[in-house]
Amino acid sequence: MKKIDGQSMDLKDKVVNIGRVTKVVKGGRTFRFTALVVVGDEDGHVGVGLGKSSEIPEAIRKGREDAKKNLIYIDRNEDDSIHHDTLGKFCSSTVLLKPAREGTGVIAGGATRAVLELAGIRNIRTKSLGSNNKRNVVSATMAGLQGIVSPEQVAKKRGKTVEEILG
Repeated sequence: MKKIDGQSMDLKDKVVNIGRVTKVVKGGRTFRFTALVVVGDEDGHVGVGLGKSSEIPEAIRKGREDAKKNLIYIDRNEDDSIHHDTLGKFCSSTVLLKPAREGTGVIAGGATRAVLELAGIRNIRTKSLGSNNKRNVVSATMAGLQGIVSPEQVAKKRGKTVEEILG
């Protein structure tokens, strides 16, 4: 159980990618591993972390701890989707996120799907553009999710009511 904003929550994690790096030295080869881990409570909180170690379980543990430090909150609408279309960019990866109606499900690739499911988004359409490097795609998805603004936030910023914003 982890406490965030005064409430306790159960965080689930998914390992998106395990990379093996080989270094050739005088005595032979040494292997090191990197683990890209996504954690979330399936209720709006999600984070991504990268762990590196000479053993896979240790790399996953470090990735999980790093992801817990980078938790963000995603505001969702009543359909468990996002409020508006958004484009997330990171390096040469771009992820297009589009809201969907109830019953659509998560239409996304593997790396993007892990982030969206652990964020608690259950209805969304996505398209990955550019590089398909998993680390960059996950970061682009997080960048897109961070750019989402709820109608309440827009109304407050403009000094109007939510009804005026939504039309």
